[in-house]
Order: sequence, then structure tokens, then C-alpha cells
Amino acid sequence: MRKTVLVTTLVVFSNVAGNFSLSWGVKHPASGAFALLSPWVVLGVALLIVWTLARMALLSWADLSFVLPVTSAGYVLTALAGKFFLNEQVSLERWAGTVLIMLGVILVGATDPRTAAGREKQP
Repeated sequence: MRKTVLVTTLVVFSNVAGNFSLSWGVKHPASGAFALLSPWVVLGVALLIVWTLARMALLSWADLSFVLPVTSAGYVLTALAGKFFLNEQVSLERWAGTVLIMLGVILVGATDPRTAAGREKQP
């Protein structure tokens, strides 16, 4: 279970940090440099590669019906990062959707990550 929590956390935070870095990099290119060569864009791409690999690992031992809802906590954190770090305007409707996502994450997070019969329990 500890492995699942650790990798789930890695998936969520690498997704949020990667998307934030990409957005920051293309909105604030370094001294006239081409946006794709911005260190922030490169960092964002690297973090999203980590996100993809970690998500693949997580999917190899946890149910899809667990992984997708639980890792959607990244959507909540991304909305918060956009609001507070990128000064984006987030409408009431978006906040309502964000709250609904978070409620779903809490509900799904309280369940066992694996339900398929015949698989041994995780340590």
C-alpha cells in the first residue's frame, strides 16, 4: 500500500508541476528565446515524462478504476496553481467542478486499489 501511495503522489505532483512549468515557460519565454527552448518548457516536458512512466507503473499494479479518479487530484492542484501562481481567473463553475472532482478523489481513495480476483495482495 505504501508503494501505491508513493507512486500516486509522484504521478499527481509530476503532472501538476509539469503542466505548470509548460504554461509558465510558454507565457514567459526567457529573454526573447524561442518558447520551446525555455528552461521552464524543458523542465515541464521532463516532468511529464516522469508522470507518464510513473502512471504506467501505477497502472501495472492498481486498477484503472482506482488510478484515474485518484490521480485526478492533479486537476484540483492545477486549478489552484493557475489561480495563485499564474493569476488566472477561475470562475465559480470551475471551482464547483474542482470541488466535485475532489469529493470523487476522496471517495475513490478510501477504497482498495486492487479488486481483481486472483492477484496477490500488495505488502
